[in-house]
Order: sequence, then C-alpha cells, then structure tokens
Amino acid sequence: MSTTKAVIPGSFDPITYGHIDIIDRSADRFDELHICVLKNSGKSGTFSIEERIALIEESVKHLNNVTVHHFNGLLVDFCDKIGAETIIRGLRAVSDFEYELRLTSMNKKLNSNVETMYMMTSTNYSFISSSVVKEVAAYKANVSDFVPVHVEKALNEKFKK
Repeated sequence: MSTTKAVIPGSFDPITYGHIDIIDRSADRFDELHICVLKNSGKSGTFSIEERIALIEESVKHLNNVTVHHFNGLLVDFCDKIGAETIIRGLRAVSDFEYELRLTSMNKKLNSNVETMYMMTSTNYSFISSSVVKEVAAYKANVSDFVPVHVEKALNEKFKK
C-alpha cells in the first residue's frame, strides 16, 4: 500500500489557530503531512523563515506525521521533490476562493499530477488571519484567542509589549 502525502503551503507569519485547525484535520487524513513555509513575494515578513519554522514545529509537536520545511521555488516542484500529489488549502470565506482558484489553476497547468483540496476552516477560526493578528498584537492587544501561547510570546517580543 502506498503512503499518502499532502502539502500545506503558506507563509505562516505567524501560525494561527486557523492554520492549526487545518493542519490537525489534514494530519488525520494523510500518512504524511508536509508543512511548506514559502516566502510570499507580495508580503514582507514579520518573522524570519527560521522563526516561522520553529513556531510551527512547536505548534504541531503533538502530530507524529507532520514535517515542516522551507522551500524556495514553485510549490509543485516541492510536491515533486517529496512525492506528494495533494495540496491542502484552507478557506476562511468565499472571498478566499477567487485567489485560491487562480493558484490551483496555475499549479494544475504546471503539474497535472498534483491535486488541490480545499478545507474550510472551522467557524470559530474563520475570521482569523496572520495579518490581522499581527496588527492587533502591534497595538498591544491580547491575541491569546488567536494563537498558541508560544506564538503570542513571540509576537509580544516582536512588538515589545
């Protein structure tokens, strides 16, 4: 029997409970789950790639089948490299879908062997985004409902709360 592998890509700057929700639920459905931290050319990062990886690893340490990576390049090339045929993308709202559809179409054109599956974020996390969490943290407000304690601590350090 072959091993099922999936990739969850993202900038994870920082990881939130919304991300963790998708990761937890995906880890139940695949033998191997690979979290791929990608640099988003359209965003400037608050945390370095190394910091993001450390925050993610701490957040998913309860999952034995999850590995965290960094990759420069096309996501479909990363999928080829590790032998994954599935990309998991989380959706918070309908507004996410248009952007995700464009990405999926391009990925499919680049590599027809890789399928994208969408997973809706649980309702209680549907409004959370890394950008909003960072903005709230920058104003020294409490973000403990949106991120794990170690991420909250890292945000407080970044914004010197």
